[in-house]
Order: sequence, then C-alpha cells, then structure tokens
Amino acid sequence: MKDNLREAVVLFEEVMIHGTERVLKSVESPVWRLYSPEQLHLLKIVGKYGPIASGRIAVMQGVHKSAISNRLKKLNEKGLVEVERAEDDHRTKQIILTQAGHDVVEESNQAIYLYLEQLIDGKVEDDEIQQFIETFKKVKSILKIED
Repeated sequence: MKDNLREAVVLFEEVMIHGTERVLKSVESPVWRLYSPEQLHLLKIVGKYGPIASGRIAVMQGVHKSAISNRLKKLNEKGLVEVERAEDDHRTKQIILTQAGHDVVEESNQAIYLYLEQLIDGKVEDDEIQQFIETFKKVKSILKIED
C-alpha cells in the first residue's frame, strides 16, 4: 500500500507540475493571452469561494498578500472583481467576481476543457475517467475540501 501511495503521490506531482506547464504553453484562447495564469487562478478561486477575503486567496495561491493586492488591483481596473469591506469586520476586504469576471473564468475553463479533451481523446477510456473521478472525490472528502 505504502509503495503504491508513494508512486501515486509522485505521479500526481509530476502531472501537476508538467501538466500545468504543458497546458499553459499549449492552450489557445484569447483570454490566456490577456491574463496571467496567476490572475486566472485568482478569478477561479473568487468564482468558487467568493465573496472571499484577500488573505485567504493569498494562502490558497501560496503567495504573500502583497502579490494578491497587486493582482486584485489589476483585475479590479479591468472590471473583473470588486473589492468590498466585510460587513462584520471593516478591516477585511471581501473580493467578489463581477459578471465580466465570471465570463473570463468560463472562457478559460472552456479552453482548458477543449484542450484536454483533444489531448486524451481515444487514449483514456470512460471507465478509467470514472475511476479517476471516484478516487478524487474520496481524496477531496478526506481533505474536507468544501464545494
């Protein structure tokens, strides 16, 4: 079990690192030329978990708050996010995705989906994809990751 788990972790890391690199280099979409991968990731986080504090975004992206402040400023100027003070604590900024931000996230997601669909089409069977889904649902549950 432990050897299999170690191999699974190594493979997961390799796919995350090299897969991300390949997707970033290969996805063809105007939205991927307009925004950095970090900005798109931030928009996806806000879209999924928003309204969300900028400090939590920094933790989720693994960067200092100053990097998030810079990204948020640029995204706010482009009308993709709004920054509001939290009602319960006026020192905390809550980040909200605008409709334009939702549109960018959807366009980015669609570009990634189409790229990956073309990449694995005919190479991975439906039952293998289903097993992947079930395994990741279990891992997500174990990690207590919110929807």
